[in-house]
Amino acid sequence: MKVTIIRSNRKTLSIQLKPGEIIARAPLRMKDKEIYSFIESKKSWIEKNLAKIDEVQPFTEEEINALAEKAKAIISERVKYYAPKIGVTYNRITIRCQRTRWGSCSSKGNLNFNCLLALFPVEVIDSVVVHELCHRKYMNHSPQFYAEVEKVFPEYKKWHKWLKDNGGIFLNRIPK
Repeated sequence: MKVTIIRSNRKTLSIQLKPGEIIARAPLRMKDKEIYSFIESKKSWIEKNLAKIDEVQPFTEEEINALAEKAKAIISERVKYYAPKIGVTYNRITIRCQRTRWGSCSSKGNLNFNCLLALFPVEVIDSVVVHELCHRKYMNHSPQFYAEVEKVFPEYKKWHKWLKDNGGIFLNRIPK
């Protein structure tokens, strides 16, 4: 199995799976031995999820366009609902088909969301919407940021974990 290590200015180690490949995203100074040990400790999870990845078919352009339309309607409503609860404003909402992000927020208040969110339970959508809207108050991932997220959406950790555990299968269906 091909293992690709991508080092960056991050604090944690994560694994991303693609057909026939394991991508380890690691902090700059983490030793290879530590990375491979982590991968080995996740062996059963990796095998189970690689099997799922091999079974999935890519989305068609038609499916992606339909998902984008559906996502725009759902997410716009969720943003309108949560923005006043958080006490923030926003500019435009854009729906994209992205391979690596579920959402983002610019310093100008533009919100971007992945069209694949339309496939998930509304609680998952809400967790991403609240996360991005809280960036209007804190443009970081500080303890204060997460305290704000959990104040507004107390089940954030549960649904964030659901997305982390299940979302990769859908990202792998995006055509190259």
